[in-house]
Amino acid sequence: QVQLVASGGGLVQAGGSLRLSCAASGSVFSIDAMGWYRQAPGKQREMVAVITSGGSTNYEDSVKGRFTISRDNAKNTVYLQMNSLKPEDTAVYYCNADVGFPGSNVKYWGQGTQVTVSS
Repeated sequence: QVQLVASGGGLVQAGGSLRLSCAASGSVFSIDAMGWYRQAPGKQREMVAVITSGGSTNYEDSVKGRFTISRDNAKNTVYLQMNSLKPEDTAVYYCNADVGFPGSNVKYWGQGTQVTVSS
């Protein structure tokens, strides 16, 4: 069994910064892509940023230049540095990991962490 535990959310004023962390633990054989997704009230969950095991990244257009995703493979941890936050960034943020097992990959989700940006 694999668990993802996210932390770092909170309340911040517009223009502020937050750093999210998500650590994978348990029977982790290998982790391919890791990422952050968010879901605002009344909206569908959307991809925010993803990073491959090799360090290639992809961002949702509205966060480019403001958010930075990174990972520490030795710690099975992914981070999301969020700068210049806007009220429209308010959402529950979920981390995701594509965990490799012999013969298959399984996607896991963290429990979500609330990010609220006040205007």
